Formats: sequence, C-alpha cells, structure tokens
Amino acid sequence: MRSPARAHPLAVVGDLDAATAGIDAPLAALHLPSLRQNLRDLRRRAKGTRIRIATKSVRSRGVLREVLGADLLGDDAVRGVMAYSLAEALWLVDSGCDDVLMGYPTVDRATLGRLGADAAALDSVTLMIDHPRQLEIAREAGAGGARVCIDVDSSLRLGPVHLGVRRSPLRGPEDVAPLVRHATGEGFRVVGAMFYEAQVAGVPDDVPGVGVVKRLSMRRLQKVRRSVAEVIADITGQWPEIVNSGGSGSVAESAAAPAVTEVTAGSGLYVPALFDAYRSFTPRPALMFALPAVRRPGPGLTAFLYGGYVASGAPGDDRLPVPVAPAGMRYLGREGAGEVQTPVRGEVAIGGRAWWRHAKAGELCERFDTLHVVDETADGPALVDRWPTYRGEGKCFG
Repeated sequence: MRSPARAHPLAVVGDLDAATAGIDAPLAALHLPSLRQNLRDLRRRAKGTRIRIATKSVRSRGVLREVLGADLLGDDAVRGVMAYSLAEALWLVDSGCDDVLMGYPTVDRATLGRLGADAAALDSVTLMIDHPRQLEIAREAGAGGARVCIDVDSSLRLGPVHLGVRRSPLRGPEDVAPLVRHATGEGFRVVGAMFYEAQVAGVPDDVPGVGVVKRLSMRRLQKVRRSVAEVIADITGQWPEIVNSGGSGSVAESAAAPAVTEVTAGSGLYVPALFDAYRSFTPRPALMFALPAVRRPGPGLTAFLYGGYVASGAPGDDRLPVPVAPAGMRYLGREGAGEVQTPVRGEVAIGGRAWWRHAKAGELCERFDTLHVVDETADGPALVDRWPTYRGEGKCFG
C-alpha cells in the first residue's frame, strides 16, 4: 500500500472535512486553492508554451471554466481542450469552446454527420486520424473538409521491446506523408500532428530504469516531430498549426522541445495518487472523496459504504483508491476496495467518515454527480459552490 502524498498537508483534508461537514457522504470535494496552485505550476513548467487541457482528466465544465475562463476560450498560455469523444467535442463547442482537438479517432457516423452540418463546429473541432479509413468514414458521414490532426506513435522500441502505448501505426515522416496526401486529396484540412509519449508523461520516476527510457524517448522524438512537421508543411504548403506533445508528467520536457507548439495536461490539475512518485513537480492533491463508516466488523476494523472506485489500466494495487485520513487505514488483502462496502484496518465510529484519493484523475467524476467546491474565505475554508460533473449533467460520453 502506498503512503499518502508526500506533499499533501492534512490541513487540506481538514479544510474539505470542515467545509462539507453538513453533507452526507459519499461525496467528492474539490480544494480550489490547490487546483489553482496546480494550474500555476503547470504554467510555470510550460514556460510560455501553450497548454491544452485534456478533458478526460477533468470531466467538469465548472473546472474547465475555472481553468480556461468563463467563456471556455482561455488565454495565450492556457487555451483549448483535448476531447475524448466527438459527442463531447460538439457539446463543448455549444458551451462556448472554439478550439477542440480530438485526442482519439472516431467512427461515430451519426455525430460526424452533426459535425458536418455545423459550420461553426467544423472550424472549431479537429479530428484525430492515423488511417485512411477514418477519413472515408468521416466523408461518408458528411464531415468531408473537416480539420484533421495526424496521430504519430511516440513509443520507444528497443529491439523487440515496445515501451509506450499501442495507438497509431504511424512511426515517422515516411508513414505520415501518404496519409497527409490522401487527406488533402479528399479535401480535408491537415492542421497538425500529435505525439503522446506515454512512457514519459505517464510513468512515475520511481520505476526502475525509467530515467533512461525517458531520455531516449525524448531524444528520438526531437527528430521525429521536426521531420513530420516538415512533411506536413511540404504537402499542405503551411507550417502545422498544431504540434502537440506531452502530458502532465512531461510538461517541462515536451514544452522545451523544438517544433512543439503546445502541450496537453489535465491530470496535473487534480494530481491523483498515480502522480505521487513524480520528481519533476510537487504533488498537491486537489480532488478527494469521502466515504461513510457503516459497520465495525471487529476490533480494529471499519467498513465503509462503497469505495470500489478502481482506476483503469493494468490491474494492480496502484489502481486502488488511496486512504488519506484518518491516517493508517489499510485494505484487507482478501477484499480490497468493494463495490458496495470497503472494509479496512483502522477505527472510525459508525456515522463518521474517511477521506480517500482516486488513483487517476477524471475517472472519479464518473462516480459522482457533483464536486463540492471548497475555497478559503475570510471566515476560513467554506463550501463556495457545487459544480456538476459530466455525469451530473447527464453527459458521460461513454
């Protein structure tokens, strides 16, 4: 079991607990001062390179408005979003966002038809592609002429070993060029390329050997990003508007790289438990959830309602929610985090509650309808707002 975040003061838990004392758990609470500090830290690490917000790691329009501004447009330093579904992208355009980059390809024909029928959306949404068939489906659905971005595989390959995620089949300029030619020939507007180095942005610094992997990955990508951008410019006649790279765990490295025009970040706003082992920044957890104690199964044991909010990815202890307060709570090896109840070693009175952190960022918002927003006021920490999550707005985009 991991320890609580090394930089997370129990005072923040105290703020959340005091400000939501009159609200029944389970509940999710957002510590606004920590969120704002995390945003300042992301901007500091980006050093002037534009930051695009990954919505899958946020999943709340209230948070997006806090980060980007009331109109969801943002400023020169933090502008635009990366959406994870086309339905979400169109919803965000309707909400006032005029710069939405799809993080993943889509074959949603009905929603592509809606995109093609909306001139404003066609100018605001950029589709992600890595195969000609994705273009054909978009054209058949009525979205011909849409803006598109090329997804380029940014994994590191050492002989037969593949380090990184399995996404695009395109590795370099020789793979990208035919697709760019095909897209422009079909009337699509190729505006850029994306390079997501998951083995750099998504791997904590305490993993053995990860330092070497990160250095080799970034060295390779410097050449690839530049050469891909040059290929796009040669074929389209314009330098790419978008050369996107990075994630919350690699903002500084990606922002400093040649050819990069923007970096993507989202998890760094909430700082979930998987980010505790990064050394490039100080974790300041901003989002937590509280569970009510409903049973005392035996001496030294407490059972809480719900709690089985296991994060996606390869199964393991690091995907479990992390108990934060009271300190010292530990899962039972045979039960772990349960669907309806979670027993732990540790004593909390029936009717009391405990605070936990999710392993990943926006996924917690799929479990709760509302984020209870806590801020510092003249009278101390107080509940200042309630922001619906996507789920609370009936928009899960699953």
